Amino acid sequence: MNRLSRAERAQIIRALVEGNSLRSTVRITGFALNTITKLLRELGAACDAYQNVTLRDLPATRIECDEIWAFCYAKARNVPEEHQDEYGYGDVWTWVALDPDTKLVASWLVGRRDGADAMAFLADLAPRLRNRVQITTDGHRPYIDAVEQAFGKDVDYAMLVKQYGQDPSEERRFSPPVVLSEEVRVVTGAPDPDRISTSYVERQNLTMRMGMRRFTRLTNAFSKKVENHAAAISLHFMYMNFARPHKSLANPYPRTPAMAAGLADHIWTCEEIAALLD
Repeated sequence: MNRLSRAERAQIIRALVEGNSLRSTVRITGFALNTITKLLRELGAACDAYQNVTLRDLPATRIECDEIWAFCYAKARNVPEEHQDEYGYGDVWTWVALDPDTKLVASWLVGRRDGADAMAFLADLAPRLRNRVQITTDGHRPYIDAVEQAFGKDVDYAMLVKQYGQDPSEERRFSPPVVLSEEVRVVTGAPDPDRISTSYVERQNLTMRMGMRRFTRLTNAFSKKVENHAAAISLHFMYMNFARPHKSLANPYPRTPAMAAGLADHIWTCEEIAALLD
């Protein structure tokens, strides 16, 4: 990125983290599509490397985990035969672990929604935590073996299984499903019933859809390459963890999740994120 100054990189970052697509960022900033794409991929790698080192010894006492769906190249039913079952074509899932107290995203993984990636996701999460934690997930069964392998018995773990369906009073075609019922399943330890929840991580999933154009439903804004998809997610979490103050953390002064977790002493600027490439 020798031809872009730090200020120019920050200008592009601001457009991307506010939910603009690559092409709308081209129109806003005036930089070429290839320039912006190259910056995204290089900065995504830098953000990933920085957070991999920094998100350690976290003070969380509870964690909520969830997976959010997207697709790359084409929806699964439209993937060409020569790319069937090839990673990066069709369904792509992002596994997310959130500390609901600091709103810090402690770990994430872009991959498939299978047992192998569940294991990899939780194996990455476990050594980042300082304390014994209470974990809540949805009813996705691969979590059970993955939590046991990553944490052993040193965890309080419950599943919150939600049944979804259509609101009978709602007639709009594209209305989202609503929760019809919930069931709590205690898997390991003695989780506090009052803290068994996935509400915060599910709200974080909405923030992802609002903050990254490629996650928007019912549009053609999807990622064409999984490498760009992963880079955008790394940049998004860098911004959300370090540079965007969270309203729930504003007492006694505006703070980011990284500040609440003791990982930063100030609100990062987009120029500081851009400086990760210097």
